[in-house]
Amino acid sequence: MKKSIIKISVLFVSMAFVLSCDKEFLNTKPLDKISSQATWADGALSEAFIFNVYSYLGYGGFEEQALAAYTDEAMFTHAGRNINTFTEGSETANNKAWESPTYEYGRMYLAIRQANVALQSLPTATFTDATLKEKLTGEAYFLRAYYYQQLVRFYGGVPLISKPYGLNEDYTIARSTYDECVKFIISDLDNAIKLLDGKSTVAGRATKISAMALKARVLLYAASDLHDATALKAKTPTIGTFTNLELLAYTSGDRAARWAAAKAAAKAVLDVSAGYKLNLTAPATAADGTANYMSIAMGGQSAVGDASASSELIFQRTHTGLYTAEDNWPLGGIHYGINNGPNGYHNWAGNTPIQNLVDDYEMMDGSKFDWTKAEHKAAPYSNRDPRFYATVLYDGAVWKPRPSDVAGLDPVNQIQTGYYDDGAGGKINGIDTRESAVENWNGSRTHYYTRKFIDANPGLADNQSSAQVIPWPFIRVTEMALSYAEAALETGDEAEALKWVNRIRFRAGMPAVTDKGDALRQRIRNERRVELVYEEHRYHDARRWLIAATTVGRGIKSLNIEAKLKTGAKALKPYKYDKNIYTYNYTVVDNTENETRKWVDKMYFRPLSRDEMSRNNKLVQNPGY
Repeated sequence: MKKSIIKISVLFVSMAFVLSCDKEFLNTKPLDKISSQATWADGALSEAFIFNVYSYLGYGGFEEQALAAYTDEAMFTHAGRNINTFTEGSETANNKAWESPTYEYGRMYLAIRQANVALQSLPTATFTDATLKEKLTGEAYFLRAYYYQQLVRFYGGVPLISKPYGLNEDYTIARSTYDECVKFIISDLDNAIKLLDGKSTVAGRATKISAMALKARVLLYAASDLHDATALKAKTPTIGTFTNLELLAYTSGDRAARWAAAKAAAKAVLDVSAGYKLNLTAPATAADGTANYMSIAMGGQSAVGDASASSELIFQRTHTGLYTAEDNWPLGGIHYGINNGPNGYHNWAGNTPIQNLVDDYEMMDGSKFDWTKAEHKAAPYSNRDPRFYATVLYDGAVWKPRPSDVAGLDPVNQIQTGYYDDGAGGKINGIDTRESAVENWNGSRTHYYTRKFIDANPGLADNQSSAQVIPWPFIRVTEMALSYAEAALETGDEAEALKWVNRIRFRAGMPAVTDKGDALRQRIRNERRVELVYEEHRYHDARRWLIAATTVGRGIKSLNIEAKLKTGAKALKPYKYDKNIYTYNYTVVDNTENETRKWVDKMYFRPLSRDEMSRNNKLVQNPGY
């Protein structure tokens, strides 16, 4: 039988060969590839090429491991993922800590090469739609600038490559100075702004305003302490004595002018982007403040919340299959809910908020939370900044309906991250703890879970979260407002700084502030902390302000929660939160289960890997590695 099949196969192949032996045979084109000439002769194919350049944006910040876990925002629950190599200060060029593909050195250069191919090819492209050609060129400039700013804000100055190298060319190239890199990125963004002016806009693709906003971010970073040689020398000896400090910072020039440029760039964006409810003249109610923030986190895409909150987004990662499948992206949703939600919902508790973050949410009257105050310690989740309730799932918080196999243990759908008196000398372990009967290995170690970015629609089960279509906010209007406020303060314009800080606070339901000088500076920094939490800003903010020793360096704090029955009360079975029956005791503890955090100054910049150094002998390693 096998021989017969072989003979038949040979016969068919022979017939096919005879039938195809005509003059067209040698002109057959591969059906699985498109030539460069064909790509740039067709508008749709050229657009598809640009889509592939977008694909290097990856999932944005919706990866299983979050950059928040490198900060005092979060702890990554699952040990062994190389997070602690960074947070404990042990990273070396030979032993790199976890890196996201959204900023990994080699991958960014792959993205830049694709952008360079487009920028080289589009000027001579033969398709006839001139408007489309300008638009694609503008997007390519934006994307090259975006990927370079990713490299620069993690590594400092990097080699600037503005053309696609051929096979036999010399790939070795020295790092450019920080100043040169900033000028290169700004030049690309200015080109993008010009080319994208007046062009149609599509969510998830670069626009004139997104190019303006990225320019404002780059200029804000450039004005900050991390990139000022004088500040580095004063605050970070390891970095300040680096022989090639020009790779990391400005060693000359007018810092006041840099702050002024950052201020002007951010204001230019605010002049054309109203954002979401940034025009209030008095604080929203507490309930509206929470709803406003939740709507922003949902990007206007959830059935729960205000759809008009999408106006807050300037540049986002959509979940509509816009880009190519370079990373095998799902055509629809993401898995943020299952990655980070409570184990009592069959989720994985990935990047859980830490007590350090929770403590930095102000009280409703604008005062600081303080564990030494009896009323705060007795009820730490009462009367807090309304944004807290839209960001963190805490013990007793109401959440979605439990899965059917868990519903009988919690018919009222409350987060259970504590341990509760059972009335018989024992305790009931909260369903969402690591001692739970429900997938305890996926329980939070900090006794919190993230709520922000998980679709609050009760009809969507987080452990089936491919249905979630929440966009990732690469850049949003409030980042620009906070950047403007910071730059305004640093240029002596306290009135403008206060005006914009209070606009943000009013939307959140928080009272106006009247701080001045350094007190206002600290207020702005805390506003960035709680407003932009989990949006990949804290890692960069703590570094550019040179305060990381007091963020990552503080270690991880978590909270133990115990409930004792009041005299004469009977334990509730199934348990539910009830302060009339239980007295709740909260104890802050140091958490070193996965990491013993430590800050060393070399961590202000990531190391270039040994492989990269071997491939390019002109590279200079960052200090401390």
